[in-house]
Amino acid sequence: MKKRGIGIFLSVLCASVFLGGCGVLPFKEKAFYSKDGQKAADAKTAAVETPSESIPEPTEVPVEQKEDESAVNMQKVLDKAHLMSVQYDYDGAIQYLKEQPEYEATQAYKEAVVQYENIKATCVEYPLEEVTHVFFHTLIVDTSKAFDGDSDEAGYNQMMTTVSEFNKIMQSMYDKGYVLVSPHDMAVVNEDGTMSRGKIMLPPGKKAFVLSQDDVSYYHYMDGDGFASKMVLDENGDVKCEYIQDDGTVLVGDYDMVPLLDGFVKANPAFSYHGRKGILAMTGYNGVFGYRTDSAYKTGENLQDNQKEFLENNPDFNFDEEVENAKKIAEALKKNGWEFASHTWGHKNATSSSAEELKADNERWEANVAPILGKTDMIIFAFGADIGDWQNYSMDNPKFAYYKSRGYNYYCNVDSNQYWVQITDEYFRQGRRNLDGYRMYYNPDMVSDLFDVSEVWDSSRPTPVPEM
Repeated sequence: MKKRGIGIFLSVLCASVFLGGCGVLPFKEKAFYSKDGQKAADAKTAAVETPSESIPEPTEVPVEQKEDESAVNMQKVLDKAHLMSVQYDYDGAIQYLKEQPEYEATQAYKEAVVQYENIKATCVEYPLEEVTHVFFHTLIVDTSKAFDGDSDEAGYNQMMTTVSEFNKIMQSMYDKGYVLVSPHDMAVVNEDGTMSRGKIMLPPGKKAFVLSQDDVSYYHYMDGDGFASKMVLDENGDVKCEYIQDDGTVLVGDYDMVPLLDGFVKANPAFSYHGRKGILAMTGYNGVFGYRTDSAYKTGENLQDNQKEFLENNPDFNFDEEVENAKKIAEALKKNGWEFASHTWGHKNATSSSAEELKADNERWEANVAPILGKTDMIIFAFGADIGDWQNYSMDNPKFAYYKSRGYNYYCNVDSNQYWVQITDEYFRQGRRNLDGYRMYYNPDMVSDLFDVSEVWDSSRPTPVPEM
């Protein structure tokens, strides 16, 4: 069965209020997401070294004492506090040290507390309206397969980013002082259901940003096109990705954003605020993380052609095992700083869909996806197609009223501006910037605050990138 082509979708994409760029379907260019959109700040910003990054390593316990269990434990405590401080959680590090039973008798703990308190005093509150949000789709591992001249090449070229490009973008952003934060740091939900502004405290020169990735399902149509096939746990319990070679050999490694970013943050912990990673925006119709967890795979009802082909090719398919394995991935991700958002079950255009259609779709998400990922209060709109214009949401909007009733408090569209944020007592709303072939090729100036396209661009990417 020939895989579903992105090119087909390009011809049927509906215009939406917001430019989208999600998953298997292409972006729709609008005035606020145009080639002449607002230019970003100058990219020639020098790398920023802050007090947090220059915190000296904790005092090393002398080798001759390390046979003493208490000395070994003390080193572990100091190491943990040090990591917390490097990730700007000075209060957490201080509290952790002071909670140690031997705190009063341990000079190394007291000295570390003084150091963290001094650094904390230099931090400044970062302006929430200046937090940029960038996003990617599934990363291209093998460009020779993604850009092979078939009907899907154009969509991949427009909407996807290669592994090489992603790695260089992250390095550039780190060098410029960017730090990963979460929308949950920017706004908090109060006990009465209202929302309040959050507070992000960073050393001077640091810049907060949010990262997300759309459609982390490894859709059937992408099979054999140079992408990872699923997420798995390695022997250490870390999330990695499988990559299937032409001869059927299965490799396990850093073949998509999650393991790549995990490795980068492990090597550069100051890239993360309090251990934050990114948000994975999840659909459900093909399952999650490459596991075929939608109920259709179990019932055999209303299957798409590529779903039928999958089941025919996998006669030993065990639905319950798929669900359990996907749950293990979700738990490992959450434990490691990742968060989840609904991307709608069926990759719905929320602008053109009716409130009734969105309700039916969300019920499928809650039935098929939420039991695996857990409940989420974030929705990242497919296509970037929002449920309202630039004015504030209100309960007179039946789409907002419904989503709010289901516990969604954080909403993200797509916007080409450097940052766009709304925080009210009812919701948080943020625009996202696509970092892909289309944006880099046509609007390099619009990402210059993040990186220099000429230094990031993968030379194996075909040009010109097709117009939208």
